[in-house]
Amino acid sequence: MNRLGRVVFIGAGPGAADLITLRGAARLRQADVVLFDALTDPALRELAPQALWVDVGKRGFCDATGQATIDALLVRYASSHACVVRLKGGDPSVFGRLEEELQALSRAGIACEVVPGVTAALAAAADTQRPLTRRGIGRSLSLTTAMTQEGRLHAGRHADTEVFYMASRQLGALGRRLRAAGWPADTPTSVVSRAGWPDSLASQHPLQGLGQAALLHAGRPTVVTVGAGALPCAMPAALPDGVAAAPQMGAESAAPDHPAATAPQGAA
Repeated sequence: MNRLGRVVFIGAGPGAADLITLRGAARLRQADVVLFDALTDPALRELAPQALWVDVGKRGFCDATGQATIDALLVRYASSHACVVRLKGGDPSVFGRLEEELQALSRAGIACEVVPGVTAALAAAADTQRPLTRRGIGRSLSLTTAMTQEGRLHAGRHADTEVFYMASRQLGALGRRLRAAGWPADTPTSVVSRAGWPDSLASQHPLQGLGQAALLHAGRPTVVTVGAGALPCAMPAALPDGVAAAPQMGAESAAPDHPAATAPQGAA
């Protein structure tokens, strides 16, 4: 009888390979087998060149590996290898189907570890220099998938700042649904695609013009921030003598050090 190995779930971060945590990189180096998601940076293979890399990525509206198949592969490989890594984009516990995979491994008696990662909402906030929480106006934060498991668009008003994942194909409908839920037409929104990558794109729109971002971000993994967290940072009116002001990020600016193009407000 084979001795069971262990499975390590690692959050690879939302984009470039260097967004993985130090702990995640250390565990990845120990891997015998890596089951990786579609949006993980291929450069991460350099951390575990000795491992067998198995693509189990899910791609929206395209061919995807079924969840039952992924569960079975995890159990199969952990039954014959000492260390199996399940490499997930972003953070494993944020829209990463972590629960199903933990349950499958628990039923098989296989030990697990979860290493957190940077989720796309945080990368989008960093790319645009728009903090997700704001003193006095942004005390609550909601992370939501734009589409439910049944394929229905889901949107409401639950927090000062709402971030919607996997929304690129529903931007116009999302804007209409949010207005129907009580968000004012001029509510600020920030749309970022491929957050955390060098080619990240960002655009800012009033909620009533959210659909105009669809063309710019078409075909790219996209997150939409609505409400307080989408506001540009206000600069102080004046600074003491001898203190230089840092460059302010305007509504149409790209993230610092990113070669990303951005669209003006309301542009498509």
